[in-house]
Amino acid sequence: MKRNVKRYFNGIHHISLQNRLHTKLFRKLQKGKFRQKIGVGLGVFLSLWLIYNTITLIRASSKSVDAVFVLGGSIQREIYVSQRVNLFGEIPILISQGSKDPCIRLIFARENAPIQNVWLEKCAKSTFDNFLYGLPILRSWHVEKVKLITSGSHVFRAELMAKIILGFHGIWVETEVVPETGRPGNQESHWKTVLDIGRSVIWGGLSHLLQPQCGNVIKLENVDMGQWEPGSFKCERQGNLQ
Repeated sequence: MKRNVKRYFNGIHHISLQNRLHTKLFRKLQKGKFRQKIGVGLGVFLSLWLIYNTITLIRASSKSVDAVFVLGGSIQREIYVSQRVNLFGEIPILISQGSKDPCIRLIFARENAPIQNVWLEKCAKSTFDNFLYGLPILRSWHVEKVKLITSGSHVFRAELMAKIILGFHGIWVETEVVPETGRPGNQESHWKTVLDIGRSVIWGGLSHLLQPQCGNVIKLENVDMGQWEPGSFKCERQGNLQ
């Protein structure tokens, strides 16, 4: 009798253990299917977004340039732009952390170039920052195709970064290289290029959620030369302004 009771309770324990195992297995399978659905859904979303963004870029590539984006680092880039303002028409020009404000103002005055459509962004501390702070400005202007102005020694890294970060937002990039007669202020290195390309890919996605705004953006025509006394600022020697 005792043996029968013991077998009975052992059987119940065995069945209970099996049920628990089956429940755990079922839950794992359910979680696996749920994760699989999320993965498939995400894959479909990314595929659709990639197709849409590619079509947007192709359309933008056939349009006219609607903004000029000048990367700081050499005063010759600002000279180059000042000599071609009339060729750009009425489109806005953004100079990202270029020379000192009075230097840029003097460059445009020397060329007798119009300044009403020229903007200065003063927050960037690196090439990555140029795009970090430049992107929200270009988007606020509803830019679809931008002309990127930089130097030959800088163009490989800058162009790749521009096409990644701006391309994530459907902005087509057309690059124009400024001839350099001396040594530009920013020199390239392989590790810097690899690091910035990696950061650009990550930021290209995150920039749809995060868009830091530069709080120091001014129009060139609002630069008050009266606030800058002679000798209180120094321009790059290649600018031949002093």
